[in-house]
Amino acid sequence: MCSSVRKPCCKLWSPTTDMTLPIFMFAGGAVGNLIAIIVLSISRTERKSSAFYTLVCGLAVTDLLGTCLASPLTIANYLDTHVLENKHACEFLSFLLLFFGLTGLSIICTMAAERFLAICCPYTYQRWGVDRRFAQKFLFFIYMSHIFFCCLPMMGMAQSRLQESGTWCFIDWRTSKAATTAYSALYGAVSLLLILGTIALNLAVCGALLLMRRRTVRRRATRASVRERWRALSSAAETQMITVLVMTSAVVLACSAPLVVRVFANCFKVKNDPRADLAAIRIASVNPILDPWIYILLRRSLFRRLLGLSRRISRTSSTSPPTLKTHLTFSTPGYSSHRHSCSCNEILFLLVHSLSNVLLEK
Repeated sequence: MCSSVRKPCCKLWSPTTDMTLPIFMFAGGAVGNLIAIIVLSISRTERKSSAFYTLVCGLAVTDLLGTCLASPLTIANYLDTHVLENKHACEFLSFLLLFFGLTGLSIICTMAAERFLAICCPYTYQRWGVDRRFAQKFLFFIYMSHIFFCCLPMMGMAQSRLQESGTWCFIDWRTSKAATTAYSALYGAVSLLLILGTIALNLAVCGALLLMRRRTVRRRATRASVRERWRALSSAAETQMITVLVMTSAVVLACSAPLVVRVFANCFKVKNDPRADLAAIRIASVNPILDPWIYILLRRSLFRRLLGLSRRISRTSSTSPPTLKTHLTFSTPGYSSHRHSCSCNEILFLLVHSLSNVLLEK
């Protein structure tokens, strides 16, 4: 049996065997998020003043802080295996993992909620005055509430424990103490609600955009005006925001879900699998490395290449024999239906052009 709840019963392997992974993750997270913050800082003034990009910048800062605070402790433990056997060091690392894991989920859910209000409830969005200052206040609220919630284990509600691998600390999620079990279940439930909320809001936003697009295309129009409507509807900064939101949400949820699953599995004592626990925390640690590259790569250079590719495809199709046509019917009440033919390549051109429009205007 373990002599202390903060020490592992046994170590699966020696932590000094390979320091390459934690050093690589530390460097990747720190450098990537620094570049992302710089990229966001030099954006156009109207983008920097928006609530959405304030939240994006808040997520990048959160990822950078999490990487710079947690990674040095892990690396130090690889150098000296007794570092995390210290009670205070173990509790601090446990707090960091709890706090930054939950805060990242909360910010991405807030980003989804902001886009949902802006697109589906514009009146409420304007009435509440959702702007950069509003987003900053909400970020402050997230930080303060999560600091309190994640400090509860250090206040005696739960205990932190050095996990079996000997390389990281987390709440003692397999204890029989009712308070600790309740806290583990509560942490998992809050994380799960944030994940489900983010998915639901993203689906609602994408569904609303598709519905708006379908209504616009169904109106009576010529081929030229259809192209203008596509540009106006997807112009866009709006499109870029949705792209950033969906891709960031996918990364955050994919990296966070395994740890949430392990929280419930250990809380309800389904199976004691230290290797699965270690894999879950490592996957969660990849999140701050991947997030910043979404903001970095979704720049005008990438979209310019996509636009050039679509133009080449369009020119190729115009010089080649007629191919399969897609027929779109546009009609309005009181008028007869008008049918116009658009090639698939032309539709592809319109889609890519709308995605890159805002970036090419910089």
